[in-house]
Amino acid sequence: MRHMKIDPRALKDNPDNTRQTKSSPQGDALLLATIKAVGIIQPPVVFAEPDGGNGYIIEAGHRRRRLAVAAGLEEIDVLVVDAADDNGAMRSMVENIAREPLNPIDQWRGIERLVALGWTEEAIAVALTLPVRQIRKLRLLANVLPAMLDHMAKGDMPSEPQLRTIAAASLDEQKEVWKAHKPKKGDTASWWSVANALTKKRMYAKDASFGDDLAQAYGIEWVEDLFAPADEDSRYTTNVEAYLGAQQEWMTSNLPKKGAIVEVNNWGQPELPKKAERVYGKPGKGDSTALYLDREGKVQTAHFRLPEAKKTKSSAADDVDNGSDDGIIAKPRADVTQKGQDMIGDFRTDALHEALGRAPIEDDMLMALLVIGFAGLNVRVDSGTAGSILGSKRLTRHAVHLFDQDGRLAADMDSLRVAARSVLIEVFSCRRNMSNSGIVSRIAGSAIGADTFLPNMGTEDFLACLSRTALEASCEGTSIVPRPKVRETRAALVEQFRQERFVHPSALFAPVDTELADWIKRGEVIEGDDADAAESVEADPHYLGPTEDSGAADPTELADAEATENSEGEDTAFGIAAE
Repeated sequence: MRHMKIDPRALKDNPDNTRQTKSSPQGDALLLATIKAVGIIQPPVVFAEPDGGNGYIIEAGHRRRRLAVAAGLEEIDVLVVDAADDNGAMRSMVENIAREPLNPIDQWRGIERLVALGWTEEAIAVALTLPVRQIRKLRLLANVLPAMLDHMAKGDMPSEPQLRTIAAASLDEQKEVWKAHKPKKGDTASWWSVANALTKKRMYAKDASFGDDLAQAYGIEWVEDLFAPADEDSRYTTNVEAYLGAQQEWMTSNLPKKGAIVEVNNWGQPELPKKAERVYGKPGKGDSTALYLDREGKVQTAHFRLPEAKKTKSSAADDVDNGSDDGIIAKPRADVTQKGQDMIGDFRTDALHEALGRAPIEDDMLMALLVIGFAGLNVRVDSGTAGSILGSKRLTRHAVHLFDQDGRLAADMDSLRVAARSVLIEVFSCRRNMSNSGIVSRIAGSAIGADTFLPNMGTEDFLACLSRTALEASCEGTSIVPRPKVRETRAALVEQFRQERFVHPSALFAPVDTELADWIKRGEVIEGDDADAAESVEADPHYLGPTEDSGAADPTELADAEATENSEGEDTAFGIAAE
């Protein structure tokens, strides 16, 4: 065997070469890049052309020679051997079969050797045509216990997540765990047990609301998870106590007006103040905000509404028979719980208000809606936008824009439309409280297409309000098959609707035909009928009445309150405020 330099274009291919299948474009690109970076490391093996020829035939290194030409090399090193009787066929076969790629342990050791010789990670990545991130991943093995590395070198490698967990632990921790879980000779290691014993809770920077100043103040040092996707912020810390402390301080510093920091219960839900009503739609001006940390340490927000102070009333519960319940058959659970109905009321109200503000509505429809709007149950008016309102002062603010400087009603059509929409938003409400307009708000929502403004209800919070029957019915039209356990079906639906919009049929605005017919029938006025108005209102099945839940006030009190409003500087002519 002897060494020589030769133009790669002068070498001839061996017709008896074992590898006849073309290499992949990716493999060729990788080899070409390494040749350009560091040259040909292993010279091709050639032998003199038989039968008196003066050329050389390649025995091993066809790809190297081809890509050296592609790299533009004028000369390459080759090793010249004596020609074999079989034209090198057996040696070519052995050379290709016996080759084995380096395992990750040997790759890491080789990279560490290059670093010790002065190579940078970037230069190594260019030479090996690997991402710098991959080089850093392999260098993480430097944090693995040598005894574990020796075992891994035998071919028993943990998975990437397991290796990540092991490398993130200290050597002392690894030593203790390996001592307890070291496999017997010839057995494979239980890497799951090793990784599980070394697992620590991670708190991620992407979930942190606080900035670098608080992180530094609490001594939080971010560690990059090199095994995570390269296009996301994978920094984390295992200092859970400091992380949660920084989150708490951030919430305290950024607490909104009428806000409160609350704890979570065993189900991960915020513990709101006693008797508070959670608002699932858009919060009003009178609503409060609760900040809390979920189980992952993220800052979450919940809106709630505190009940108004109520006057002491005589309770009708004294007349209720408190006798034995023996013989009473338990009623089946409703498809949607009371909480679910409350959520639907909030969703409907927000969607209706958004549709009134943005959806195309003809002028005649606006006038019709205005008429039926004041036929609602909440015409006191108890507004669904921001709590209870007695009298007309809030509605007057919309009406005054229809007057000119001289006090004349001289509004253009655009101003009239804006005012009409604004008044309807104040009046219509589907909320399950004293502001509920009843069936008229659903008629309005159906008429203007407010169903399209309803939010995605395929969430854990809402789906938990459905019965098994209703939950399984929600699987229709999807690829979800009802599971034996309700929570598994619910989890599958939540995942299904994460990218889709789901609206439960009971949340749609269109009222049931029989309910609409009954409402129309009750609204027919017989000429000369002077029946008591309060009696006819209370006959409406949608009327909440002056109960503790509805918070309705006595009609006399409403009249007094409105008179007080008008006496405090409000000019009743045209509803213009003189304040």
